[in-house]
Amino acid sequence: MIDNRETYQQYIRQDQRALGRQQDARPRFFGDEIWKFEILLRKVEFDINCRHGAAGKLIGKWHKIWFHRLSVRLGFTIPPNVFGPGLSIPHYGTIVVHGNVRAGKNCRLQEGVTIGATNGSHEAAVIGDNCYFGSGAKVIGAVRIADDVAVGANAVVTKDIAEPGTTWAGAPARKISGRDSHSNLCGALFADEPCRSTGAQSDSVRSTSKTQQRRLPR
Repeated sequence: MIDNRETYQQYIRQDQRALGRQQDARPRFFGDEIWKFEILLRKVEFDINCRHGAAGKLIGKWHKIWFHRLSVRLGFTIPPNVFGPGLSIPHYGTIVVHGNVRAGKNCRLQEGVTIGATNGSHEAAVIGDNCYFGSGAKVIGAVRIADDVAVGANAVVTKDIAEPGTTWAGAPARKISGRDSHSNLCGALFADEPCRSTGAQSDSVRSTSKTQQRRLPR
C-alpha cells in the first residue's frame, strides 16, 4: 500500500515497467489513456492514504473527478488500494474489481476480467504476486490465489488455487499445466530486459478472438 511519497514513486515506476514503458518516457498528450489511468489510480491512493488538511482534500477531490471520468471512458471499475505495484492493463474494455480484493505485485488484467464477491458478501479474493488473468476470466468469492498463477481466458475460479506457478482454465477452473505466469508478464519485471509492449500471452491462455489481441498504445 502507498503510505508515503517514496512508495508512491515506486508504484509509479513499477507500473511503468509492467506496461512496457521506458524509464524516462511520459504519457502522450493524446493517447496512452491506460497509462494515464494507472497514474491517476496511484495519485488517488496517495491522496487517500497520505494527504491531510484542506489543501490536500482539495487536490484529492480533483484527482478523484478525473479518475472517475477516465474510469468510465475506459470501462474500468478498479477501486484504490487493491493492487500492488506493477499493475498492467494492456487493452481497453470492461474490467470489474471488488473494493475488498487484495492483490500483490505485478498483476496483469486482460479485458473482460471480473474479480468479485458472491451473494452480497463483502469478502473477496486475495491474490498473490505475478498473477495473470486472461480475457473474460472470472474470480468469484473469497478465494485465495497463490503466486505466479495464470488464469486462462474465460476461466471461472470459485475455489482456492493453492499451488503456485500453475496455469488454470475452464469453468469451473482446473489446472491444465505446471507452467507459471511469467511468459504472460513483462520480462523486465524479472530481469534486465525490455518489455514487449504487445502483451504476449502463452498458447495455453491466449484468447482466440482477434479483437482481443489489439496492441498496447504506444
